[in-house]
Amino acid sequence: MPRIGMEPVRRKALIDAAIEAIHQEGMAHITMGTIAKRAGVSAGLAHHYFGGKDKLLLATMRHLLSELGEEMQRCLKNAATPRARISAIIAGNFSAAQFRPAVISAWLAFYEAAQTEPEARRLLRVYTRRLESNLLHALQELVAREEAVRIAETVASLIDGVWIRRSLAGPADPDGAAALLEDAVDALLLRKHPHA
Repeated sequence: MPRIGMEPVRRKALIDAAIEAIHQEGMAHITMGTIAKRAGVSAGLAHHYFGGKDKLLLATMRHLLSELGEEMQRCLKNAATPRARISAIIAGNFSAAQFRPAVISAWLAFYEAAQTEPEARRLLRVYTRRLESNLLHALQELVAREEAVRIAETVASLIDGVWIRRSLAGPADPDGAAALLEDAVDALLLRKHPHA
């Protein structure tokens, strides 16, 4: 007899196991069986909940996007100025929870899947739009809208680029990565708004 209320717990365990399996073995080398074993459930149950590895990856990406959104809300909660909101967005992307090896591996698998999988591509677009929208909201209070749009796209691209580059360069250094972004934002704002 199935235990009532266990499905959410098991789904979360499978998602956590998928993140770790992707990190340890690479997306191409894992199976639902290896993920299920890590999660302490049967492969049949993993298939029952997710249907297959691709659907589990999508559920994992939704989970990571949700966690990133929660991290952003925590960081933005106390940001009192537009510039502080930009810093909070940077801090959220490079927080210890987001910028750790297993999560980095999962995000890289997500980027790869987005090249060929329409649903992964859609989720990636949701992420990029949300990031640019959050940046734009803060930047519009500092510079003209047209310039804010340009800076938001630039900073979003830098966040993704620095995130990938720093994640592959060796041990994760979230503070160093965030400092690079802060310097870039300061330079972009100073260029168009010398008194910012």
